[in-house]
Formats: sequence, structure tokens, C-alpha cells
Amino acid sequence: MIALKLPNNKQFMSHLLLSETFDHFLVIDGEITTFNTFTINGFLQKEFYPPEERDTLPEYSYWKQLRELCFTMIRGKQTPLGFKFVFSLAPHNIEKLLVQKQLDFRPEDVQGLYLNIRFNQDGLFCITGTSLKTFSMDKSLEQAWDEMVQKFFTKKQIDWELC
Repeated sequence: MIALKLPNNKQFMSHLLLSETFDHFLVIDGEITTFNTFTINGFLQKEFYPPEERDTLPEYSYWKQLRELCFTMIRGKQTPLGFKFVFSLAPHNIEKLLVQKQLDFRPEDVQGLYLNIRFNQDGLFCITGTSLKTFSMDKSLEQAWDEMVQKFFTKKQIDWELC
């Protein structure tokens, strides 16, 4: 787990709300506080979709499905009081990371690789997280995820600093 300060609010918000940078992440939950607090449960309601599509749907919504709605709530003349989002790397990308880094974990043993994005009066931050379904003292997945996030931000030209 690492904490990253995101010093350029405008730059990061552009990536978050106006581009496809985070579209392939799943949204576990979110909260936006403006004149009210809006809570997002990213759990996909499969009953909303036709029966023939339900088996192919992920457990959570992708950011690309929620981005425009969140943008509508955040934009305006006043800066939001705060927001937080918990993103997870999609299962197929978790599997790619395990193979790419030759890690000794099975994809089904990984609960999630998370980005916790938080904005409040203290600034804008991203904290990584790793969750396994089984106990392990092996920290190689956590280290690989932390490294991947830093490379991802750098590749996308998102300014960051280790806290």
C-alpha cells in the first residue's frame, strides 16, 4: 500500500471526468459531497438487464458507465466539499498483471487491487490497496500493484508524489 498526493487537481480531474483514463476500472463505491452527499454503490443490478446478458456482466459497474453522471454532480461554479471513489482493477487485468510479473498467485485468490481516490480540504490523494481471499505473507502482489499504479500515472502524465 502506498499513498500518492496528486498535486495538480485540474489535471487529475480532467483525467478522471473528461477522458477515458480510468474507464476500465470497476467502481466498488463512491461518494460525492456538494450541497448534498451522493452515494454510489457500484454493485451492478443485473436484474435491470435482459436475462440473456446477465451471465456476461461483471459484478461491478465500470467507471465509463458512471463517469458522466459523476461529472454532472461535480461540475459547477463551486468546488465539491469532497469526494471519494474506490476503483478496482478488472479481473482480466488482474490476471494479466499476475502473468506479466510472474507472480505465484491464482487469479481467483485475489479479491481486488484497489485505487482509493479521495478529495477533501487536505487535497487530492490516491491510496493503493490489495486484498486476497486467502492469507499470505507474500507481498509481491502488493509491490507489483504499487509499482504498476505509479507507472500508470506517469504514462498518463498524471503528476504524483509519494506521501
